[in-house]
Amino acid sequence: MVKDTGKIIEELGLCENFRTFYSENKEYMVSDSLSDLLAQILCESNLKKSQVIRDSELSEVYAYQIFSGVRVPERKKLLSLCIGMRLNLQQVQTLLRSAGYPQLYVKLPFDSIVIYGVCNNLTVPQINELLYDYGFETLG
Repeated sequence: MVKDTGKIIEELGLCENFRTFYSENKEYMVSDSLSDLLAQILCESNLKKSQVIRDSELSEVYAYQIFSGVRVPERKKLLSLCIGMRLNLQQVQTLLRSAGYPQLYVKLPFDSIVIYGVCNNLTVPQINELLYDYGFETLG
């Protein structure tokens, strides 16, 4: 069962004891590290790191540091990795949350271009071209 974030916030505002709130909502909280989630997705999707790295257009050393948990990427680099992995929007949002970044928000022009790219299975260069055409910094 999935509990809506709004419902969890409402419960938190009404709780008298944080320990009780936490024990009742622990299963809904992000607990896996970014590197653990990436490893899980690679395994479930039968993806190879080397191909994902090429498709993400990240430096090989930098990307392997992300996969190993040595480095937490900046938001744009994580988005490049997600696009290289051909993740769906829900998976992208989960990885952004696990890294401590805000989720993609459709009312922000940069984010809406990235959402469009993810939903239409565009590559990093294709999304970068759209970002550039609209005057935004590219993913890298």
